[in-house]
Amino acid sequence: MCGRYASFRDAEDIADELAVARIADDARLLPASWNVAPTDPVRIVVERPERLEGRSTGEITRQLQVARWGLVPSWAKDPGVGARMINARSETLLDKPAFAKPLAVRRCLLPADGYFEWRKLAVPEGAPAGAKVPKQAYWIRPADGDVAALAGLYEFWRDPSKADDDPDRWLVSATVVTRPAATELERIHDRMPAILPRSAWDAWLDPAVGADEALEIVQGAGVALSTVPVSNRVGSVRNNDPGLVEPDPEPLDPDVVRV
Repeated sequence: MCGRYASFRDAEDIADELAVARIADDARLLPASWNVAPTDPVRIVVERPERLEGRSTGEITRQLQVARWGLVPSWAKDPGVGARMINARSETLLDKPAFAKPLAVRRCLLPADGYFEWRKLAVPEGAPAGAKVPKQAYWIRPADGDVAALAGLYEFWRDPSKADDDPDRWLVSATVVTRPAATELERIHDRMPAILPRSAWDAWLDPAVGADEALEIVQGAGVALSTVPVSNRVGSVRNNDPGLVEPDPEPLDPDVVRV
């Protein structure tokens, strides 16, 4: 799964990397985060028609927007359900009503610098029954230092309690698509976010690409990744600083996973 990631590049740098034509004001102002957590506002890259005055729309452009992490289906009674939909398994995208339609028409990329995962370790010998299972946090990012473009889906939810002219009546939310972990990463966790290579970005974002082809993209080749054991400080949302991605000089893991 993907429950924490980091996104600390400047909005302009992201726009340059992903050939974004327009940056929304809130996306430009969103601060860097080394500990993005569920329900946080996150940047997403989408291809949508430009909004013009009135109700008309212009040509399709690539945009950097903001969404809440945790997809809220359009038919949900309240946005709270989003906290349980931060991830979408690639194997069942077409089977889940909440994800099938976005897969066909509302795909996005969540630009990140990497993500965090926890490896469960063996309970020490002699530990009391019911002792907490120790875990080692890992920082996982593209081996070449490139942006990690997480495959995602997004959705619009209309708040029925707000007036038609209320600018906050629409909530945009997103989920990260996950896939089985690559062989070398299985020792850390059996799932990982689908990080798309540059060659797949255009097709994934293209509204003309259908669900079946999109599914092939997200289940196709990924990118080479590297791993670094880091402090378990990342487990608390109160911690958000560059130190979270620094190597742990004394990792708990006796058999550090190096990729």
